[in-house]
Formats: sequence, structure tokens, C-alpha cells
Amino acid sequence: MAKNILICDDAAFMRMMIKDILTKNGYVVVGEAENGLKAVEKYNETKPDLVLMDITMPEMDGIQALKKIKEGDPGAMVIMCSAMGQQAMVIESIQSGAKDFIVKPFQADRVLEAVKKVVG
Repeated sequence: MAKNILICDDAAFMRMMIKDILTKNGYVVVGEAENGLKAVEKYNETKPDLVLMDITMPEMDGIQALKKIKEGDPGAMVIMCSAMGQQAMVIESIQSGAKDFIVKPFQADRVLEAVKKVVG
């Protein structure tokens, strides 16, 4: 059965790119969010199998959104994405419950590898 995925990134271009990679490989994109607040709302509406979450976003960053989602659903599966290879952010994401971390610019095979590892 196809896995439902929510994409959260403030850049429309990045959301489009990720969506393209996922849909071509049989995944269903159930929603998109351009900031952390919307990500939490959309998560609660769509209950996806997986969230791909950018760290640097307006209104609420990805790490805060991750924590909020995990508060409401401790079993939530989230993969963090960021252009900044900042060690501290990667560590905080993982400690906050992220299952994996992808660095931008994305390699399609790295995105798929992370998604498969987390949700199959």
C-alpha cells in the first residue's frame, strides 16, 4: 500500500522537487506546508505515514514543529531536511524524535533511501 507523506518546506520549489521524487516512486503526497505552524495543522488533518520537514522556516521552525507533532502523536515519523549541515541542529532534530536527516541540495536516491528506511 502506498505511504502517505506530508512535505513541509518554505520554498515552493523544494516542495515541488520532493513531491516529484516521491510521486514518481509510488508515494502519495497528502499535503504541503510552507511553515511550521501549517505543518502541525496539516499533520493533524492528514495523519500521514511520514513527514519531510525543513528546519529553517518562518513562523515556527521545523524543530519546534517536530516537537509539537511528537507531543500530539509520539509515534509520528519525521525526516528533517536542511541546507545547513549544522551539527547542533542535526543532533537536536534526532533528540527531538526525527528518524533521519537529509541535507540539501537533495539527491533523489538519498531522499528515497531515507523514506524507505523509515516507512518502507
